[in-house]
Amino acid sequence: MIKYQSYIICTSPRSGSTLLCKLLTATGKTGNPNSHFHVPEIASWIKDYGILVENYESEQDILMAIFTAAKKRGTSLSDLFGLRLQRGSFLFFMEKMKVLYPGLSSDLKRIKTAFGNTLFIYLTRENKLDQAVSFVKAEQTGLWHLAPDGTELERLSEPQPIFYDEIEIKRRFDEFTLFDQEWKFWFEKEGIEPLKVTYDELSVNPKAVLSEILIKLGVGQSMVKGIDVPVAKLADGINQEWTERFLRRGKYS
Repeated sequence: MIKYQSYIICTSPRSGSTLLCKLLTATGKTGNPNSHFHVPEIASWIKDYGILVENYESEQDILMAIFTAAKKRGTSLSDLFGLRLQRGSFLFFMEKMKVLYPGLSSDLKRIKTAFGNTLFIYLTRENKLDQAVSFVKAEQTGLWHLAPDGTELERLSEPQPIFYDEIEIKRRFDEFTLFDQEWKFWFEKEGIEPLKVTYDELSVNPKAVLSEILIKLGVGQSMVKGIDVPVAKLADGINQEWTERFLRRGKYS
């Protein structure tokens, strides 16, 4: 019996969320989780969902149309709505939720009103230095995800020479550390006990993590065995070299 109408993956970049989203999509029963509100600007949402603003009288009406379209996309042919929510776009997302539901007194009440009973999955990468190095390298190379056969799944820019950037690694290290602190504070403030999943758990045994989530959601697990792991690791000797170089400088604290 399905216990929830939706789930939200609360995370930050380079924590394994693409792998988890693709696994959940592959079940055919847990929606189409993605960053449906990724860019923190309403103009981007309007464009993404093809909303004709002239058909609506107020921002609240426009937001209702956007959320209706997002729920349709995130549910696909299943009974569950899935959403990946990056911490960097979270505050804007919640600001617009307040516009949509001005009479409600908490973030949790607004989310439940929008999406029904919601499971919160806290996906975190506990080694923040590895996370920062992974992000900086992906930004420089333009390559964010590979399939197991080596084909590119996501490239955001053309290849370019990469270089060790200590300042940027430290900046991302601090940013991702803060993101985790902010998630934990929000969970506590809203009285939420999320299902915690770590990057290490997911990368070592992705199907076990998927099974755990399906059990929590109340969805059958019979399809898990037939699902192939859809994303390959990108870490290589460069990641290790940059990490060791950073540690030698005493910046990891």
